[in-house]
Amino acid sequence: MDNLTDATVLQQEIAAEQQHVDRVYVRLAELRRNASRAEKEGYQLAGVGTFGALVERDAMVFHAARRRLALDTEYEGLVFGRLDLNTGAVHHVGRMGIRDENSQPLVVDWRAPAAAAFYRATPADPLGVVRRRMIQSRGERVTGIEDDLLDPEAAPDDMRVVGDGALLASLSKATGRGMRDIVATIQREQDEAIRSPAGGVTIVTGGPGTGKTAVALHRAAYLLYSDRGRFAGGGVLVVGPSGVFVEYIATVLPSLGEDTASLRSLGTLVAGYDARRTDPTDVAAIKGSLRMRRVLERASHDAVPGGPTELRLLYRGTLLRLAANDLDRLRRRALPRGARRNEVRGHGFDGVFDALWSQVRANLRNPPEKADFEAELADRGDFREFLKAWWPRFTPIRVLRWLANPGRLRSYANGVLSGPEIALLQGSFDALAEQGPTIADVALLDELDELLGRPKQPAKKSKDPFHVRDGVREVSTYADRQAAIRSVVPKDDDYRDYAHVVVDESQDVSPMQWRMIGRRGQYASWTIVGDPAQTAWSGDLDELDRARDRALGSRRRNTYSLTTNYRNSSEIFAVAASVIRTIMPDLPLPSAVRSTGVDPVDIVVDPPVLPDAVREAAEKQLADVDGTVGVITSVPRRDEVAGWLTGLPERVQIVTALEAKGMEYDAVVLVEPGDLTRDASGIRTLYVALSRATQRLITIGTDPRWHP
Repeated sequence: MDNLTDATVLQQEIAAEQQHVDRVYVRLAELRRNASRAEKEGYQLAGVGTFGALVERDAMVFHAARRRLALDTEYEGLVFGRLDLNTGAVHHVGRMGIRDENSQPLVVDWRAPAAAAFYRATPADPLGVVRRRMIQSRGERVTGIEDDLLDPEAAPDDMRVVGDGALLASLSKATGRGMRDIVATIQREQDEAIRSPAGGVTIVTGGPGTGKTAVALHRAAYLLYSDRGRFAGGGVLVVGPSGVFVEYIATVLPSLGEDTASLRSLGTLVAGYDARRTDPTDVAAIKGSLRMRRVLERASHDAVPGGPTELRLLYRGTLLRLAANDLDRLRRRALPRGARRNEVRGHGFDGVFDALWSQVRANLRNPPEKADFEAELADRGDFREFLKAWWPRFTPIRVLRWLANPGRLRSYANGVLSGPEIALLQGSFDALAEQGPTIADVALLDELDELLGRPKQPAKKSKDPFHVRDGVREVSTYADRQAAIRSVVPKDDDYRDYAHVVVDESQDVSPMQWRMIGRRGQYASWTIVGDPAQTAWSGDLDELDRARDRALGSRRRNTYSLTTNYRNSSEIFAVAASVIRTIMPDLPLPSAVRSTGVDPVDIVVDPPVLPDAVREAAEKQLADVDGTVGVITSVPRRDEVAGWLTGLPERVQIVTALEAKGMEYDAVVLVEPGDLTRDASGIRTLYVALSRATQRLITIGTDPRWHP
C-alpha cells in the first residue's frame, strides 16, 4: 500500500477502536452512578432503626464505596490492547475489568488469565492469537494503534494490520517524570516472571533496560489481584534503593489499580527516618558488613557516656556507696551477651537495690524490712534521677552517636575491624546530630533497635469491631471481618508482618540491609530483582550471599532471566557494554532490540568552560526530545552541577550516579564520567549511568581517558 492508503487504513482502524473505547467509558460512567447510588441507599437503611438494618447498611456501604473508589480512579489508557483469536472472538485488554449491562466483557483485566496471551503469545507460539493490537490513548481519545500479526495463516482476508509492532512503538514514547507503565508491552519472558507462583521466592535477573522494575511492580499488582485476601490483608512491601527511585515508581501501582502497597527506600525503611545522604563506597562497605553487628552489640552494652560513675546515698545516718567498678559489675550481671538492654532495665535496678540492701543489713543494727527499704528509696528524687541517668531508656540513634567518639569506636571495633577500616569509619558518624543518618546508617539503627529491644508497654485493651452494645454483636460478611481485623492491627510505620516483599535493585543491598529487610518479611513470599553487573557493593561477596540467603530462608526459589534490552538504542548500549567489558569480559549482556541511527556524543572541554558546556548540552537534549532529560553526575559534584543548570525546565532532573539506579530518561547528559572510573565499583556505576537513556546520550568532561 502507498502512504495515502496506509494513512487511510490507520485512521479507519483508530475510528473503529474509538467506538469501542467510547462504549467502555459510557459504561464506566453508568457504573459510577450505580455505585454512588448504592452507597447513598446504604446510608438510608440506618433510618429503619433495627440492628439488622445497621448490619445491612455497613455491608452495602462498604462494598459500594470500594467499588466507587475503583471506578473513580483515573486510568490513563483504560483500554490498551486487543486480541483477535482464531475462534473469531475478540478480547479488549485494559487496566480493570468492565462488563456491559448483559454481563458480557467489554474489557478484560490485564491480570486475568484470559489476558495472559496478550503478553505470552509469539509468532512461534501464538496461543490462539491471530492479531495482537496495542491501543495508544490520551485520556478517552485513541491516538494510535500498533499490530503484531502472530498467525498469518489464520488471518481472515479482511483483517488489517497496522504499524511495526506494539513493543517498538512504545519504546519511542517520552517517559515523563514518573516511570512509564509498560503493562501493555510486557513480553513473554517478563510475563512468566510476573505470573510466577505466589509462594516462595521469585528471583529476576537482567541487564539494563530489560524491564526488571516493571516486572517487580506488575508482579505486586498481579498478586494483589489474584489473592487479595492474603496480600492486601498482610500487605505488600516494595523496597527501592533511593528516595528518588521511590518517587519515580510511585505512580505505577496506582495506575494498575492498586494503592495498598507500601513503597519504601532503604533510607526510609526504619520508622522516623528519611535518609538520603550517602557514604563513600569504602565506608558504606564497612557499615554494610555483618561485622558491624558485633561492634553495635558492644556499644549497646557499654556504660552511658557522661553517666554517673558512683552512687552515694545517706540513709538513716549511714553512707551507702557504690563505686564505678560496682556499677560496672551490676550492669554486666544484668546485661549478659544476648540480653536486650531496654528489656532488662528492671533487672539492673533490682541489682542496685540488692547491693544497697546488703550494705544496710551489714551496717544498721535494726534494718527495716527489705520492701520498706525499697519503698523509701523509690520515693527519693535523687535516687530516681540516678537510676534514670545510669540506665536510661535507650534509643538506637543515641547509641549510634556514641561511635562518633574516637576512643569508643576503637574500643567497640577492636579485634572486629582492621586498623585501616576503623580509620575510614572515623568521622563518618560526626554529622548524625545535625544532618541525620546516611542510608547505610539506617540499617545500623534497625540493628540497634533489635539489640536494645523496647521497654515493655502495658497491654491495651482492643475494642471489639463487631460490638454494638452489651450482649449484641453484629453479623458480618467475610470481607467485613477481614477489614475489621486489619483495623484492630493497623499497619503502622514499623509494621513487620508483610505477606509479600519486593526488593528492587537488589544487587546494591548490603548484608546489614538484608537483615533489616528480612525482619519485615519473616512470613512473606518474596520477589527479588537485580543485576550483579550493576552492583555498587565493594565488600565481601560471600558475606553478601549468606546474608541474603538468611533473609530469604529455605523458601522455594523460582529464577527468571531477562535477556532483551528494551530501553537503550543499540548505539547507546554499545558504549555502556564497552565499559563493563573492561572488568567483566565474559559477562552475558542483554541484546538491544532497536536502532535509532543516532550515535552518542562524547565532548571533551577545558575545565573553565565545563559549566557552560554542560548547560549547552542539557539545552540541546531538551530541544531533541519531548520527555525527561537526566543530568547525571558524581555525588560530590551534584550541588555544583545543579547550580550550573538553574532556570531550566522541570524536565531536566539532576541526579547522582547512585540515584540514577533503576531510572530511565529520554536523554542523558553524563558529566565527568572519568570521576567514576577509579575502581571496579566505579566502573560498574559508570555502566549504570551510561545505560539510562532511551534516545540520546551526551557524555561531557575534561578527561577523555574514561572511554575504553
